[in-house]
Amino acid sequence: METTSRVGAQGAGTADASAADAAAQNAEGAPGSRRTVDGYLLASFPWYGLDEAYTGPRWLMQVGAAADGTVEHGATGHGEEPTLRSERADPHAAKQRFAVVVTVASRPGRRSADGTGVLEATSVSSAAWLAGSGLLSCTWPAQMERALRQDWLDQQTALAWELADHLDDSAWSTLSLPVDGVPTDFRYRESEYGWVLAGSAEGVHIGAYGRGMSAYGMGFSVIKDITDYRG
Repeated sequence: METTSRVGAQGAGTADASAADAAAQNAEGAPGSRRTVDGYLLASFPWYGLDEAYTGPRWLMQVGAAADGTVEHGATGHGEEPTLRSERADPHAAKQRFAVVVTVASRPGRRSADGTGVLEATSVSSAAWLAGSGLLSCTWPAQMERALRQDWLDQQTALAWELADHLDDSAWSTLSLPVDGVPTDFRYRESEYGWVLAGSAEGVHIGAYGRGMSAYGMGFSVIKDITDYRG
C-alpha cells in the first residue's frame, strides 16, 4: 500500500503504519474535539458506519491520505472510545464495548503521484489489514512492560498482515451482513483481542473491528452527514 499521511493529524508513514498509529492515538483517549472533520469532507468516496439500528455514541477517528493529499481511507468509531489504561488500575478498560468501521477507497493499480513507482490496487485484504492493525493498536496488553510492547505489537502486526493476505484460509469464516440493506458477504475472524471483518461495497472496501459488541447483528450504511460523528 502506498505512502500516506494523516489528514488533520501530525506524522506520516505507510498506509499500514498510519492506520496503526492513528488507531493507537485514538485508543489513548485523545479528545474527540481534536479530530477534525475536514479530512473526511475531502474524500471522493462515501464513508460507511453502523446503520441507524445502532443508536449509541459515534465519534471521529483519523483519515489516511496519499502523498499528494488524496484521501484513501479512514475510520469512524461507535460505542465507548477504547483506551490503553491498565486493566489493574481501571477494570472497566477490559470491558469496553466498541466497533470501528474502516472505509477504504477502491483503487486500481496506478502510478504514484510523483511518477517514480506503481501503487498496488486496494482490495478486501487492504480493509482487513487496516482493521486488524487497528484492533491490535487499541487492545494490546496494557500491563506489559513498555520495553516489550513494541516487539509484541510488531510481531502481532506482521501476523495480522499475513492473515489479511490469505482471506480464504480457515482462520476466516463468512458472515453475511446488510450493507445499505443488501446482504453482503464479509470475511470474519475472532481472537482473544476482539473480532475483525472485511468485505466490499459500491466503490469502497469496508473493514471493521471491535470488542464487547457482537458483529453478528450489525449492519452498515453510507453516512449521510459525517459531521454527526463530531459528537
